[in-house]
Amino acid sequence: MNAHAAGPAHTPKPKSAKDAGWDVGVRETVPVALPGVWKFLLGPGLPLWLGETDLALTKGAKYQTHDGVGGEVKAYTENSTIKLTWKPDDWPHVTQLRVTVKETVLGTTIAINHDLLADREERRMMLGHWKNVIADVVHAIDQRAK
Repeated sequence: MNAHAAGPAHTPKPKSAKDAGWDVGVRETVPVALPGVWKFLLGPGLPLWLGETDLALTKGAKYQTHDGVGGEVKAYTENSTIKLTWKPDDWPHVTQLRVTVKETVLGTTIAINHDLLADREERRMMLGHWKNVIADVVHAIDQRAK
């Protein structure tokens, strides 16, 4: 099943205000019902977008991935949104990651937004990363739907 809506999307004019940092976002729509997508993202699909970790779905819960990214759950709404801080161990600053799902006529849109990036170069690097991540997630969902 490859009936996907718009490909990766990103903010045309990135924010660069010193207090907000830079941001990037990608999204894809998959022809699968929202509850199944959400269950996948926070179950077997978790390593695809966050990394290998145990993630408690409660505000304030801390996590650490096997590849050195750590953070804390800032907000969680079942079948809708999870917002986390996201900091690789070799970065001097904390960023914010938000994964959302929304039901559409074509299925479910998955959006990944990464905020508080340091600069244009970091934004460029993370855009490439999240494009690859969303492609891997969509591929995995497609394989499970077959």
